[in-house]
Amino acid sequence: MSEKRNLPIPEWPEEERPRERLYRYGPESLSDAQLLAILLRTGDTRRSAVGVAMELVSRFRDLRELGRAGVNEISQVPGIGKAKAAQVVAAMELGKRIQAFPLKTGDLIRGSRDVFESCHPYMRDLRKEVFRVVLLNGKNRVIRTVTISEGSLTSCPVHPREVFVPAVRESSAAILLVHNHPSGDPSPSREDIEISRRLLEAGEMLGIPVLDHVVMGDGKYFSFVDQGLMESRCSGKAGG
Repeated sequence: MSEKRNLPIPEWPEEERPRERLYRYGPESLSDAQLLAILLRTGDTRRSAVGVAMELVSRFRDLRELGRAGVNEISQVPGIGKAKAAQVVAAMELGKRIQAFPLKTGDLIRGSRDVFESCHPYMRDLRKEVFRVVLLNGKNRVIRTVTISEGSLTSCPVHPREVFVPAVRESSAAILLVHNHPSGDPSPSREDIEISRRLLEAGEMLGIPVLDHVVMGDGKYFSFVDQGLMESRCSGKAGG
């Protein structure tokens, strides 16, 4: 295979060409590199599209890491310019969107699991902490989701004013707090617990209760309500 991958794909036996294999056997029969080769379409002067795709997979270790990369990073791989890198980034984004169930205006939040399934596909691969607030009406239906702040690998400073200004502006009946841990471990830090306490107090003063704080990790999450660190503040409990 090492010699063949350097030949132009039209010179390969037809049954071994990625596109023909997809036609005959379906996309599940192809390796990651073969699927990427179909996206790239062509290689460079030394290698086929499969050869370039194999280096791309090797450079980023796996598709999860590749999905985190931007156009500039991907275009540094020999044989991939910015146009091809943009194709790869677009395909990865489509994959994330297929997995996600984005919170839309009017969606009902029945528990922390709804928040996890909506936000996890986007937030799990972020390289820095992002803090978001979900604004809810009196029936626990989404008004909209607002990104409050973006921080570093380990912290994301949040001020109560930044959280509650959009809540007041939108006449929210309640809010949900959501942020991610790039480490993959959703266990709350002391800072997470402290900011939750401060926001709970601010919400009580304003009459806009905080229903839950959901921390996203890699394939798992931590709900303050579910774990007993936060009391449900209304009959339509936000905990899972």
